[in-house]
Amino acid sequence: MQIGTAAPTMEELATVKHHFIHHKSIHNNYSVGSFERDAIQKLEVLFKSHNVVVMVGGSGLYVDAVIKGLDDFPDVDSAIRETLNSQLKNEGLESLQNQLNTLDPVSYNTIAIENPHRVIRALEVCIGTGKPYSSFLNKAKEARNFRTITIGLTAERATIYNRINQRVDIMMETGLLKEAEALLPYRDLNALNTVGYKELFKYFDGEWPLDFAVSEIKKHTRRFAKRQLTWFRKHEDTIWFDYMVPVEEIIEKINVS
Repeated sequence: MQIGTAAPTMEELATVKHHFIHHKSIHNNYSVGSFERDAIQKLEVLFKSHNVVVMVGGSGLYVDAVIKGLDDFPDVDSAIRETLNSQLKNEGLESLQNQLNTLDPVSYNTIAIENPHRVIRALEVCIGTGKPYSSFLNKAKEARNFRTITIGLTAERATIYNRINQRVDIMMETGLLKEAEALLPYRDLNALNTVGYKELFKYFDGEWPLDFAVSEIKKHTRRFAKRQLTWFRKHEDTIWFDYMVPVEEIIEKINVS
């Protein structure tokens, strides 16, 4: 999934030490909770020899898991998730969305409702505990033993969207179609239910022409970027810089913070 995930290139990986790149197989189940645990363990090691560690992202949920900690949920029977996955396959996402709206309208109106994994996670907690998923959120968490300085880069919306469109074109030129075709036998894995692959799978199924599939990748990526902006702009402590600002200016700000 090198191309579709826009992973760092070999040259970039050789320039500075990276962690958690290509460290899991698509066949591994890996959750945000697993990432929080692994990242905190890695930070404990890195801070023994480094005063500053840079985390770059990405998914706001995964960022918050590391710097703030996750909300604590009780364990639920894994059979519930299996049942919900079957419901998703047989009845579609809308049936799950409607069920969540009934059991927990707060979550229905706040989570990424188009993401089946988020919907199923909220539902399994509702069903397994008999309480709304939202009732477990935003409780007091254990304080981290490090300080976080959050830097955000900003640009005009049109610039961001143009960059996204160009990025998708480059990915197609560098072999995304061939990469997706090689992954087609594994399309039902969670790792493949992501923008860039699921649209091309519809092309391979004969449902969409290729040009339309590519346009859908661009559209869905733009929507994802919009949600990212909304998430990160809620962080009042973020120090924002225009993307054209010299990197030295950002480093200077970090040094005095």
